[in-house]
Amino acid sequence: MARAGERHLSGMLAVEEALARVLASVSAPLAEERVALEAAYGRVLSSPIAALRTQPPFPNSAMDGYALRASDTKTPPATLTVVGESAAGRGLANAIGPGQAVRIFTGAPMPEGADAIVVQEDVKRDGDRIVLAAESPPGDNLRAAGLDFREGEALLPAGRRLTPRDVALAAAANHATLPVRRAPRVAILATGDELVQPGETPGPAQIVASNNFAVAGLVAACGGVPFDLGIARDDATEIEQAIGRARDGRAEVLVTLGGASVGDYDLVQKTLVGLGMELGFWRIAMRPGKPLMHGRLGELLALGLPGNPTSSIVCAILFLRPLLRALLGEPEPGADPSRMARLGIDVGSNGVRQDYMRATFGAGPDGVPVVTPIPHQDSSLVKAMARADGLIVRSPHAPPAKAGATCRAIAFDGLGI
Repeated sequence: MARAGERHLSGMLAVEEALARVLASVSAPLAEERVALEAAYGRVLSSPIAALRTQPPFPNSAMDGYALRASDTKTPPATLTVVGESAAGRGLANAIGPGQAVRIFTGAPMPEGADAIVVQEDVKRDGDRIVLAAESPPGDNLRAAGLDFREGEALLPAGRRLTPRDVALAAAANHATLPVRRAPRVAILATGDELVQPGETPGPAQIVASNNFAVAGLVAACGGVPFDLGIARDDATEIEQAIGRARDGRAEVLVTLGGASVGDYDLVQKTLVGLGMELGFWRIAMRPGKPLMHGRLGELLALGLPGNPTSSIVCAILFLRPLLRALLGEPEPGADPSRMARLGIDVGSNGVRQDYMRATFGAGPDGVPVVTPIPHQDSSLVKAMARADGLIVRSPHAPPAKAGATCRAIAFDGLGI
């Protein structure tokens, strides 16, 4: 791969440098807001979370049985007198003395004076007396106070995307609300005279728009809020009006689909620059996805994705996803999402651009996935992209590789695509 900061010999920007520029355009994560626990799933913590209480707050039983003094069982068989009961949410007020036991249930507070619990299956009971056939050691079947966590203990770090398990932990630690990053608003604009909305009847030279749905899904999966600006025709005034709606909607990011190159009908870049956008770059040494544009229009970050479906999805994975992670304050937003894999078939040499080949994934005998390029790699093919499980990453000028050779691959699973 080309190193960060390296411009490709053809004049196109290397993928790594392009990503570094996209991430550098984020001056700081978005502001903090507090949300109720039920609204916290999938949100990103803006501040670390510490326990507000000790859990459990008191010693309690791990089993149904009898609480007793371990010293009373040193010489079995031991006969003890049951003097009360302790249940979850209702403990025994009195301490127990020598030769005494308390009927206790799972989660119930440990009576004062007791230091062990014998499970109910290991005793014989007759009226208010129990007989133990074996010694019960101190601490047996007992959960100590603070076994889970203690008040003030650090539980969840800032930058963590909250899972249901994390939210449960925060609830147990007595947090009713959590501090999270505000969700980035992402305006999505499809462009081109050739596009119509799903359900409409395309004209002789038209197709149905689909890229916006993939991008919106990825935005939502990353914790953003997508809003669709619809389709703008190849008309500078119509594109400018759509950009105005993105700014009026307080979007942090504008994603355009198509029209970012410099052809006669590629008006997105021209319109944005005419409105004052600082153009970061627009040509990347990658396949698919070369005509990728990035810039800033005031506070609005602009990312112009190519019009071909596969190109737009690949670029969304490689650039839009890290951008959203940076806005949300996640650690290492530009971390490489690829992992080691093995080729399922021979592949030829690669050209001047870094290649992202659509592929299916299979289980390898050693746990390393086996990845096989799909037969047709044309970037316009929606069905082929839908049937792929991920991408094989091939560096510029990579030599031919045989089946079984190691490679890098990006799995779609977990990326929201």
